[in-house]
Amino acid sequence: MTVRRDDKEPARYRPDLVIGRDELFADARAQLARGGSVLLHGPAGIGKSTVLRALAAENAAATSRVLRCSATESESHLPFLALADLFGLVLDEVAPRLPVAQRTALESALTGRGESTLQRDGLALRLAVLSTLRALSAEGPVLVVADDLQWLDPASAELLGFAARRLGDSPVRMLCAVRTEDEEYDRHLRACPPDTLAVRLGPFSRTEVSALLDHRGYTSLSRSTVRDIHRTSGGNPLFALELGRALAESPTRPRPGEPLPVPTSLRALVLSRLEMLSDEARRTLLVASAGARPTLALLHAAGRDNAEAETAQAASLGLLITDPEDPALRFTHPLISAALYAEAPARERRAAHTALSTAASDPIERARHLALASTGPDPEVAARLAEAAATARDRGAPSVAASLGLLAARHTPADSAPAPDERRLQAAEDAITAGEVDLARDIAREVLTRATVPAERVRAWMVVIEAAGQALGEVDAVFPQVLADAGDDPRLLALVHYQLAWREVVVNGDFAKSRQEAAHAARLAARAGDRRTELMALSFQSSTETLMGHPDAPATIRRALQEPQDPDVASHHNGAAMARFRWLLMSDQLPEARTAITALLREARRRGMVESEVHFSRLLADTELRFGHCGRALDLAGESLRLARDSGIGESASAMLASVAEASGGDVDRALALARESADHAEVDGDQLYLSLALAALGYAQLVSGNAQAAVHSLRRVRELEHGMGITDPARGRWQGDLAEALVRIGEPGEAQELINVTRVHALRLNRASVLAVLDRAEALVRAARGEHQAAIAQLTSAQERLAKLGHGLEEARAAFARARLRSRTPGPAGYDEAARLFRRCRALPWLRQVDAAVAAGPAEADPVPSATPAALDGLASMERQVAALVMEGATNREIAGRLFISVKTVEATLTRVYRKLGIRSRVDIVRLAAGRRAP
Repeated sequence: MTVRRDDKEPARYRPDLVIGRDELFADARAQLARGGSVLLHGPAGIGKSTVLRALAAENAAATSRVLRCSATESESHLPFLALADLFGLVLDEVAPRLPVAQRTALESALTGRGESTLQRDGLALRLAVLSTLRALSAEGPVLVVADDLQWLDPASAELLGFAARRLGDSPVRMLCAVRTEDEEYDRHLRACPPDTLAVRLGPFSRTEVSALLDHRGYTSLSRSTVRDIHRTSGGNPLFALELGRALAESPTRPRPGEPLPVPTSLRALVLSRLEMLSDEARRTLLVASAGARPTLALLHAAGRDNAEAETAQAASLGLLITDPEDPALRFTHPLISAALYAEAPARERRAAHTALSTAASDPIERARHLALASTGPDPEVAARLAEAAATARDRGAPSVAASLGLLAARHTPADSAPAPDERRLQAAEDAITAGEVDLARDIAREVLTRATVPAERVRAWMVVIEAAGQALGEVDAVFPQVLADAGDDPRLLALVHYQLAWREVVVNGDFAKSRQEAAHAARLAARAGDRRTELMALSFQSSTETLMGHPDAPATIRRALQEPQDPDVASHHNGAAMARFRWLLMSDQLPEARTAITALLREARRRGMVESEVHFSRLLADTELRFGHCGRALDLAGESLRLARDSGIGESASAMLASVAEASGGDVDRALALARESADHAEVDGDQLYLSLALAALGYAQLVSGNAQAAVHSLRRVRELEHGMGITDPARGRWQGDLAEALVRIGEPGEAQELINVTRVHALRLNRASVLAVLDRAEALVRAARGEHQAAIAQLTSAQERLAKLGHGLEEARAAFARARLRSRTPGPAGYDEAARLFRRCRALPWLRQVDAAVAAGPAEADPVPSATPAALDGLASMERQVAALVMEGATNREIAGRLFISVKTVEATLTRVYRKLGIRSRVDIVRLAAGRRAP
């Protein structure tokens, strides 16, 4: 749903496109498919008509007749108008089939000729509507679509309700929408059949508001602006669109800390009730709208002496919500507060902020109000705002700090120290921490238009690079410029080379060069006395060494953890604690890894570090998956993905892990979709680092779904990518066992064994115990494919026991399942009991379904003997015989291609022809045929 805002072309507007609403849309669709009726209800602007149009369009093809009406408030006094909309075009067709009295009454009501009324012709009209619907439904299903049911004229509503309650088994469905605010929707059900499903439409999430604005072409709005639109609109799609349109068309943005400007089209919706307020009550509400969390005590302190009576008046008009047990005053909708503020003259707004600048108890609030009450540069105001920004930063509110920092810059005189741009850059860095990368990038690029001091320019370039996230290829042209700005200053060069280290691994996929750049950055930072950059560079160096399987990795981690430490680095997702966590996880120290990542996540949340929170939630999910806690992992992965989509940070990584979690404990189709989404993101970003992980997730999901051939294709590409990047530690992606298993399934045990042998060398060197156990599980499958069943069962038993001791619950269950499959040659499901128990403990639902399928299939039979005879090998073409002969020797496709000087694709195509000609399915069958030929 989330799209890249920088390069997305606006989609063509489709009025029937439903954004979000997946669950309720599915419920409504299922109800209609069963022949039932649906009533959509919710407040004005919530999207009822859009959902109604989409459902009607979906069901039109399966309906012989669609009858429509859409009432309006101005016409609701006209009797039978909705009935005329519904039946006007079919009256001539149906009238001859109606009894005379019913026909006369209906014609009179629909045409206006005569004086038909419910009082005089009530029974005839009621029966006429019922007979009309029955006559139409006799020719096929009928769908009645009625929008804005609340404006239906009473006569039409009464007649429809009478017929709806008596249709019985007639294939007539009703699809209606009605506006409801505080009132109940039940009374509108009287116009619908008894089995009608009532579906309430609630507000959009921030991600859905973002998608809606994108769909309408408002793609230039930053994520921070979209966040403000979501908050002000309360998630109402109509309000969000109007706010988005006003902002997109406005030449100026609102000042930091101010509510969004509310367009005239929305002010009329919410301000009509304000006309009934006294002038003093309106001023009191203006002060409340300017406050962050208004209370009666705050209003009194701000000089509103009659606050109790005035807020009570506002509550009686439905403008405020008051609760005797809660001192806070809340507007019934955020838009009322924003519209009230937007409507007030500038001098009245400043007066409200002036009063609040002394009345508010919080120093951050006092500083914000002081700024909004002031005009022009003022060093004292700027200093107070800068202090408030620092306080917000310390409290873990970097978004607030960024807003206050921008206000401080606005009030800072040009010749002050610190200068306005220095404060803007601090605000940009706070915005990066808060995950507001669009805002940060905009601030930095504005500073670059006028900055001449090298330190300021490099600092601004660092924000631009950080804001690019994993899409470093998009800012590749920045690096020569920033190197030139850095000159020979070691402190500035350290910053640049740290980012170059990231560029080498993300864009070029070169871990060796990345390690060199990180080490160089650490040395430069140490020489300049920049401990923060030195720690970040050492942390990154240790991470690259870990993934490369470099022997220096533990020593570099220890260097990165030495005192003195920097608190920002300590809780950063690329800091030393993160490098240590990665080492613990890859070394199978799962309890220690969980403790470490849980502490990091807690600290990131406390400090408001959004990007770090995205990554730490994902990594905690990954840790829980290793334990086999699939339900917990699903929740954490979903949380990480929602935050990633909301902020636009780490979407590829979060979608990747969510895919693995879904394939392990959720929905496999969703796992496949998420893995492809992750791979697409990485491809667009040019991010080889996460592309390999996304493809590994895709391969795993394909294996779980039963598509071994597709899994092999995806995982072979992972192998090529990691080889090119110089990644040798098999604990990084842990895809090797899945590829080996998939290769066995498609009849490539030779290639599987080769992969196992190569991987085992690295796993032994690095002491990756769980990887070695998984490789043994895969090797047992190779042995079973070659007919060594007892040896395979023994190897699986050993692998399962070792995985259990290491705490890898899901991998343990997979080993038990593989063992049960080999031992299930005797009748009865008992052989699968242990595997089922272990998968249930993990809540591994997709795997449990595989166990159920295996039990239902009954005892596994020995692999079928090829229908062809050994002599059939002689009927192959020359190239086919040569390929088959090398298969008999146990050669892999790659080895065959090398020996025959042909491509691997040619080998695969030749084997396909061999299988077809011989009536067999795999390489193992070729070996069996050859064995039959050699038998005496």
